[in-house]
Amino acid sequence: MNKVVGAEEWLAARKELQVREEELAAAHAAVRDARRQLPMVRVNKDYTFDDGEKTLLDLFAGRRQLIVYHFMFDPSWDQGCKWCSYLVDNIGHMSHLHVRDTTLAIVSRAPIGKILPFRARMGWTLPWYSSFGTDFNRDFRATLDESGERGGASVFVREGDTVFHSYSAYDEALALVHTADNYLDLTPLGAEFDDFRWLRHHDKY
Repeated sequence: MNKVVGAEEWLAARKELQVREEELAAAHAAVRDARRQLPMVRVNKDYTFDDGEKTLLDLFAGRRQLIVYHFMFDPSWDQGCKWCSYLVDNIGHMSHLHVRDTTLAIVSRAPIGKILPFRARMGWTLPWYSSFGTDFNRDFRATLDESGERGGASVFVREGDTVFHSYSAYDEALALVHTADNYLDLTPLGAEFDDFRWLRHHDKY
C-alpha cells in the first residue's frame, strides 16, 4: 500500500507530479516531430507475400501509408508469440486509421496455413500476411541470424506505385502501443514492466 494522506497533501503531491508529466509530454512531442522528419529510403526489392499472391503495394489496400507489425511467428512454431499477441489484443478499431489514409497489417514468417488458424483462434480480423521464404523480415531487421525473431513495426509511405520506408522500431521502443500497459501505468500497482511471467495468450488465462 502507498502512503495514506489527507486530501490537501495528496493535491500538493499531485501538482508536483503534474510538472514532471508536462515535461515528459513536451519531450514526447519533440520526439514525435523528429520521427516525422526522418529521411526515407526507396524500397526497390519486389517483396511478395502469401506464396507470391500479394506484393508490398497490395498491403497498402489503396491507402497512402502502411504500418506493418512484424509478428514473431517462426515457421517451425505451432502458434504465434504471446508477447506479440498481447500487442495485437491492444489494437483498436481500424476505421480510425483508415480515415487517416493508413493501413495496419501484420506480417509473419510462418506459412499462411499456420497463420490463419491461429488468427481465428485469437478472434482477430486484422489483415495478416505470410512472408515465408522471402527476405522481408530480415531486410527490415525483424529476424536476426544470431538471435532469431523479434517483434517490431515498420512504416511505409507511397507516392503512386513507388514505396518508401520511413521508420522501424523494435522491442521496448513499441511500449507506447501497448494500451493496456499504459492504462495500468496510471495505477498504484503499475504494469509490471520488469516481470511478464503472468503473460499468456488471452484464451489461456
